Amino acid sequence: MTDPSVERALERLFLEGGVSRRRFLGRAGSAGLAAAGLSSVLAACGGVKGESANAPKGTPKPAAVNHPKTAIGQLTFSNWPLYIDKKVIKDFDKQYGGTTKYLEDINDNYEFFGKVRQQLTRGESIDRDIVTLTDFMAARWVRNGYVEPIDKKNVPNARNLVANLKSINYDPQRTYTLPWQSGGTGIGYNRKKTGRKIESVNDLFDPAFKGRVTMLQEPYDSACLVLCGMGIDPSTAKIDDILKAIDKIDQAKSSGQIRRFTGNDYATDLSKGNVWLAVAYSGDLVQLQADNPDLEFVFPKEGSMLFTDNMMMPKGVAHPYAAETMMNYVYEPEVAAKIAAYVNYITPVDGVQEVLAKTDPKLARNPLIFPDDAVRSRLKSYPALSPADERTMQDAMAKVTGG
Repeated sequence: MTDPSVERALERLFLEGGVSRRRFLGRAGSAGLAAAGLSSVLAACGGVKGESANAPKGTPKPAAVNHPKTAIGQLTFSNWPLYIDKKVIKDFDKQYGGTTKYLEDINDNYEFFGKVRQQLTRGESIDRDIVTLTDFMAARWVRNGYVEPIDKKNVPNARNLVANLKSINYDPQRTYTLPWQSGGTGIGYNRKKTGRKIESVNDLFDPAFKGRVTMLQEPYDSACLVLCGMGIDPSTAKIDDILKAIDKIDQAKSSGQIRRFTGNDYATDLSKGNVWLAVAYSGDLVQLQADNPDLEFVFPKEGSMLFTDNMMMPKGVAHPYAAETMMNYVYEPEVAAKIAAYVNYITPVDGVQEVLAKTDPKLARNPLIFPDDAVRSRLKSYPALSPADERTMQDAMAKVTGG
């Protein structure tokens, strides 16, 4: 059980100190993951007994799904820390007469999967009704049949899903997944230091910025962003394409162009001016700009990566109707607006900007939280890689970064 005093301290840190959930944790992994090493975690989580390294591609075809209306009762929801205004949970329970057990126990996609993999591969319940995982891990769960289809009759508010997220390469009809929140991977930079506006992925390789550039250790972010600059759509990229991008990053490292590879710790160097350009997360810059007005964020003209954390019902879910009722609830624009105001990431729910225009006009005008249609059209999803190709990618990047 989480120590209530620790939880209250984290809430204060977030609310008063302006620290985003992903800035606090880092998307590449928890402290435990860093200590264990990413490659060892990948070895434990992919290509093991019960999960083929060459798992079939594509989305399983679900049978007709019908989850009858029942009393809400108990609902167990696993999510990342600091990723919801807890009042939303309390309001849901009050409105629907249920009891939500809200667990902030997802600190890293691989780490969480490692905890529940054995149950999933044996077809056993993991005692959660909703889990929220990032695209590349959600793709694995969908591909391997670890999730139940959603009865959309119980989620009429799914019609409020923004247009650019209505389909995804691993779940074209959103049969198994509904987006929770999204964020962009682009370039954060110090305009005062660069002396000019940054617009392109390829600005990261401009010799004028030699030694003043950082990239994220996570290849799903850095290598795929570089693919955009190479004119290759990351969402349909093959492993050979990704390896070419990693090779380009390696050459930049060898030449001294890249100062270092980071998790979310790029934020300190960027704020202090030690780094002029960084592969960065949009949500971090929302917070950093409040402290340093010289900082800017760009979704590059060639394209940016869009990561999405997705709600899913694990195989053998005990309370599917309750889970779908929660999904429907958080897709109400007024409710989604409360979540967006708390987490400062890109909401997947249409109509939220209009709600916030009345309650928080400044937030409603923030282009990092509400990108315009031109930017949204350039946001690319992660490639849907097999576990074997994913390990190849991670191993290649680790050789470059020294991770």
